[in-house]
Amino acid sequence: MSLISYLLNGLSLGAVYAIIALGYTMVYGIAKMLNFAHGDVIMVGAYVVFVIVSGMGFAPLIGIFASVAVCTAAGVIIMMVAYRPLLQVSKLAVLITAIGVSYFLQNVALLIFGADTKSFSSVVSFDGFSLADGRINVSGETVVTILACIVIMVVLTLFIKYTKAGRAMLAVSEDAGAAQLMGVNVNGTIALTFAIGSALAAIAGVLLCSSYPSLTPYTGSMPGIKAFVAAVFGGIGSIPGAFIGGLLLGIIEILGKAYISSQMADAIVFAVLIVVLLVKPTGLLGREIQEKV
Repeated sequence: MSLISYLLNGLSLGAVYAIIALGYTMVYGIAKMLNFAHGDVIMVGAYVVFVIVSGMGFAPLIGIFASVAVCTAAGVIIMMVAYRPLLQVSKLAVLITAIGVSYFLQNVALLIFGADTKSFSSVVSFDGFSLADGRINVSGETVVTILACIVIMVVLTLFIKYTKAGRAMLAVSEDAGAAQLMGVNVNGTIALTFAIGSALAAIAGVLLCSSYPSLTPYTGSMPGIKAFVAAVFGGIGSIPGAFIGGLLLGIIEILGKAYISSQMADAIVFAVLIVVLLVKPTGLLGREIQEKV
């Protein structure tokens, strides 16, 4: 029965990775940017909930809405201030800027909250349930995290396929220049992409800290990197790929900790990525893009 428990924990962790990876894959798929500050937006969202719920005593739902609002605004501001001026220059400049924004957010959090670990109170009020005569306990955080991931995946897919803004995103991802000639507001579409990705980061931060109740200025750093691995694993630029990659990565990490070594779990995750990319360089669901010369 322990295997089932490990799989459930892996799905829960993988669902968080998948939500974060969706933000990575949308920004890359549409703006062709690797936003390595995305992981630290997770941390910002978690601190907003911590301040509003634990510090001010408001209801968790208010904290979640505030976290989404703050992270959405932060994502748009980061895009406009740090990334938009660099859209026409080399991708390396954007990548270096993203790393700079990441360290900036971490150091601002250090100045405001200090380096000590904060105890994060779970926003999930559901107690969970037991299976197999009590031998398998499923926490409320696990149930809520998996359901939230599935709902986000479905809503995001429907949004991309059936809304005007979603079709504009598809057009920009295919050819930004042609989309602009056809009347698509490219800058506005990219800003919307950052807004959605940052909102997802806020939700992921709340779910992550609810399952693993500690918070520091570096909380989003490693989950952000692993979510990027999940996006590449599934095929960066593919929404279903980010979903599948996140879930598989979470399961691999938890099973690696349980059956191989807790110290080697991160190495196992990156080793699996290397193997997958050697076999299929575009990721599980990625497609090879033909460049015109």
